[in-house]
Amino acid sequence: MLRWNRPDDLFRQMDTIGKKGCAGMHRILLFDLDGTLTKSDPGIVNAALYALEHMGITVDHPEELRKFIGPPIRRSFEEDYGMSGKEAETALAYYREYYTRKGQYENSAYPGIPELLEALRRRGRTLMVATAKPDAYTEEILRFLHLDRYFDYVAAATMDGSRSEKIDVIRYAISLVGAGHREDMLMVGDREFDILGARGTGLDSVGVLYGYGSRGELEAAGAGKIAATVEELGGILLHEE
Repeated sequence: MLRWNRPDDLFRQMDTIGKKGCAGMHRILLFDLDGTLTKSDPGIVNAALYALEHMGITVDHPEELRKFIGPPIRRSFEEDYGMSGKEAETALAYYREYYTRKGQYENSAYPGIPELLEALRRRGRTLMVATAKPDAYTEEILRFLHLDRYFDYVAAATMDGSRSEKIDVIRYAISLVGAGHREDMLMVGDREFDILGARGTGLDSVGVLYGYGSRGELEAAGAGKIAATVEELGGILLHEE
């Protein structure tokens, strides 16, 4: 396991590991956003709470709204709160009202993520974001957190809902680089949606436990490997054999 106390220690250790062995590495890495690159629950929870309150629904324990992290937001309103399609559209509009104004900025990169991305770039990896968050929010969050500089491609959901499921986002990501590179691609995510989407498109995957999923969820979905921390993720991605 990698251990460090300062960002420069992190970078040196990760880069050293990356130089030890490159054979068999996945050259194109797809990263989920929420729960993998960023700690995003404050903005998502607050936006969901805002929407539900405007729909006349009282939430006694706001932390339960972390269930909105991962699946399409509209679907969560329908399945978790029994809303009709029209009601879910109204709730989604309220959600986006808050999220556009404030929620997307209630976001932070996990410690060690910028250094990991820098180390991967220095080792010649192609980095992509593959997220079910709409593209406009994804691009603004990456810019706000200064993470946009690390990524060659961004594959995200669309605001109109024409691309919302994770498997469709991953299919789109594959199309950006060409299906011929499929065996060279690896999906990294914290929820079952990431792992199932990878399996459904023929990609290998790594699940992470520092986000919003659980080991049981990731194992049941079929994650190829599981990393408990950003340090362990760095060890996997930079020292594949």
